[in-house]
Amino acid sequence: MTLSAFDGNSNAPTDKDLAEVLGKSHALWIELRDHVASAFAPLNVEWGCSSKSAGWGLRLKTEKRAVLYLCPCRGYFLASFALGEKAVRAAKEAGLPESVLKTIDDAPRYAEGRGVRFEIRTRGDVRNMEKLAAIKMAN
Repeated sequence: MTLSAFDGNSNAPTDKDLAEVLGKSHALWIELRDHVASAFAPLNVEWGCSSKSAGWGLRLKTEKRAVLYLCPCRGYFLASFALGEKAVRAAKEAGLPESVLKTIDDAPRYAEGRGVRFEIRTRGDVRNMEKLAAIKMAN
Protein backbone atom coordinates (compact mmCIF):
# COMPACT_ATOMS: atom_id res chain seq x y z
CA MET A 1 0.00 0.00 0.00
CA THR A 2 1.27 3.47 -0.85
CA LEU A 3 1.60 6.38 1.55
CA SER A 4 -0.53 8.50 -0.78
CA ALA A 5 -4.11 7.63 -1.70
CA PHE A 6 -2.88 7.82 -5.30
CA ASP A 7 -0.42 5.10 -6.18
CA GLY A 8 2.58 5.45 -8.45
CA ASN A 9 0.90 3.47 -11.22
CA SER A 10 -1.64 6.15 -12.04
CA ASN A 11 -1.51 9.64 -13.49
CA ALA A 12 -1.35 12.72 -11.28
CA PRO A 13 -4.68 13.20 -9.53
CA THR A 14 -7.20 15.66 -10.89
CA ASP A 15 -9.00 18.19 -8.68
CA LYS A 16 -12.07 15.94 -8.84
CA ASP A 17 -10.02 12.89 -7.75
CA LEU A 18 -8.50 14.87 -4.90
CA ALA A 19 -11.85 16.17 -3.64
CA GLU A 20 -13.29 12.66 -3.74
CA VAL A 21 -10.43 11.13 -1.73
CA LEU A 22 -10.04 13.92 0.82
CA GLY A 23 -13.75 14.44 1.49
CA LYS A 24 -14.27 17.11 4.15
CA SER A 25 -10.50 17.63 4.38
CA HIS A 26 -10.42 18.94 0.80
CA ALA A 27 -11.27 22.46 2.01
CA LEU A 28 -8.34 22.28 4.46
CA TRP A 29 -6.01 21.16 1.65
CA ILE A 30 -7.07 24.12 -0.51
CA GLU A 31 -6.73 26.51 2.44
CA LEU A 32 -3.19 25.40 3.33
CA ARG A 33 -2.04 25.19 -0.29
CA ASP A 34 -3.38 28.64 -1.12
CA HIS A 35 -2.00 30.24 2.04
CA VAL A 36 1.51 28.88 1.42
CA ALA A 37 1.33 29.81 -2.28
CA SER A 38 0.36 33.36 -1.36
CA ALA A 39 2.80 33.78 1.54
CA PHE A 40 5.84 32.62 -0.44
CA ALA A 41 4.99 33.73 -3.98
CA PRO A 42 6.14 33.10 -6.57
CA LEU A 43 5.76 29.42 -5.83
CA ASN A 44 5.88 26.34 -8.02
CA VAL A 45 3.10 23.93 -7.13
CA GLU A 46 3.62 20.58 -8.81
CA TRP A 47 2.52 16.99 -8.48
CA GLY A 48 5.24 14.38 -8.34
CA CYS A 49 5.61 10.68 -7.74
CA SER A 50 8.98 9.83 -6.24
CA SER A 51 8.27 6.08 -6.00
CA LYS A 52 5.51 3.50 -6.27
CA SER A 53 5.56 3.05 -2.49
CA ALA A 54 5.12 6.79 -1.81
CA GLY A 55 2.60 7.52 -4.55
CA TRP A 56 1.61 11.00 -5.70
CA GLY A 57 2.23 14.13 -3.63
CA LEU A 58 2.15 17.88 -4.15
CA ARG A 59 5.36 19.89 -3.76
CA LEU A 60 5.23 23.62 -2.99
CA LYS A 61 8.59 25.13 -3.82
CA THR A 62 10.16 28.53 -4.30
CA GLU A 63 12.85 28.87 -6.93
CA LYS A 64 15.48 27.69 -4.43
CA ARG A 65 13.71 25.88 -1.58
CA ALA A 66 10.96 23.39 -0.97
CA VAL A 67 8.50 24.91 1.47
CA LEU A 68 6.11 22.03 2.05
CA TYR A 69 4.97 18.69 0.69
CA LEU A 70 1.34 17.56 0.77
CA CYS A 71 0.31 13.92 0.50
CA PRO A 72 -3.39 13.04 0.03
CA CYS A 73 -4.77 10.17 2.12
CA ARG A 74 -8.34 8.93 2.47
CA GLY A 75 -10.22 11.55 4.51
CA TYR A 76 -7.14 13.57 5.54
CA PHE A 77 -3.72 14.55 4.24
CA LEU A 78 -0.12 14.73 5.36
CA ALA A 79 2.02 17.86 5.45
CA SER A 80 5.79 17.28 5.41
CA PHE A 81 8.78 19.55 5.95
CA ALA A 82 12.54 19.27 6.14
CA LEU A 83 13.46 21.56 9.05
CA GLY A 84 16.99 22.75 9.65
CA GLU A 85 18.22 23.14 13.23
CA LYS A 86 17.67 26.92 13.23
CA ALA A 87 14.04 26.33 12.28
CA VAL A 88 13.73 23.66 14.97
CA ARG A 89 14.97 26.10 17.62
CA ALA A 90 12.61 28.81 16.34
CA ALA A 91 9.67 26.36 16.38
CA LYS A 92 10.35 25.60 20.04
CA GLU A 93 10.08 29.31 20.83
CA ALA A 94 6.98 29.94 18.70
CA GLY A 95 4.29 28.67 21.05
CA LEU A 96 3.36 25.67 18.91
CA PRO A 97 1.44 22.85 20.62
CA GLU A 98 3.42 20.17 22.47
CA SER A 99 2.22 17.53 20.00
CA VAL A 100 3.83 19.47 17.12
CA LEU A 101 7.06 19.94 19.06
CA LYS A 102 7.17 16.23 19.98
CA THR A 103 6.80 15.28 16.31
CA ILE A 104 9.71 17.60 15.48
CA ASP A 105 11.85 16.22 18.33
CA ASP A 106 11.15 12.62 17.30
CA ALA A 107 11.77 13.21 13.58
CA PRO A 108 14.63 11.49 11.77
CA ARG A 109 17.59 13.73 10.96
CA TYR A 110 18.88 14.01 7.42
CA ALA A 111 21.50 16.21 5.76
CA GLU A 112 18.75 18.63 4.63
CA GLY A 113 17.17 18.73 8.11
CA ARG A 114 14.67 16.85 10.22
CA GLY A 115 12.00 15.13 8.17
CA VAL A 116 8.70 15.89 9.87
CA ARG A 117 5.27 14.70 8.81
CA PHE A 118 1.92 15.76 10.27
CA GLU A 119 -1.61 14.47 9.76
CA ILE A 120 -3.93 17.33 8.81
CA ARG A 121 -7.52 16.81 9.90
CA THR A 122 -8.61 20.15 11.43
CA ARG A 123 -8.38 23.89 10.84
CA GLY A 124 -6.09 24.05 13.91
CA ASP A 125 -3.71 21.65 12.15
CA VAL A 126 -3.70 23.97 9.13
CA ARG A 127 -2.86 26.98 11.35
CA ASN A 128 0.05 25.08 12.90
CA MET A 129 1.40 24.19 9.45
CA GLU A 130 1.10 27.81 8.30
CA LYS A 131 3.17 28.85 11.34
CA LEU A 132 5.70 26.09 10.73
CA ALA A 133 6.05 27.05 7.06
CA ALA A 134 6.76 30.66 8.06
CA ILE A 135 9.33 29.52 10.61
CA LYS A 136 11.02 27.25 8.08
CA MET A 137 11.27 29.97 5.45
CA ALA A 138 12.55 32.55 7.95
CA ASN A 139 15.32 30.21 9.07
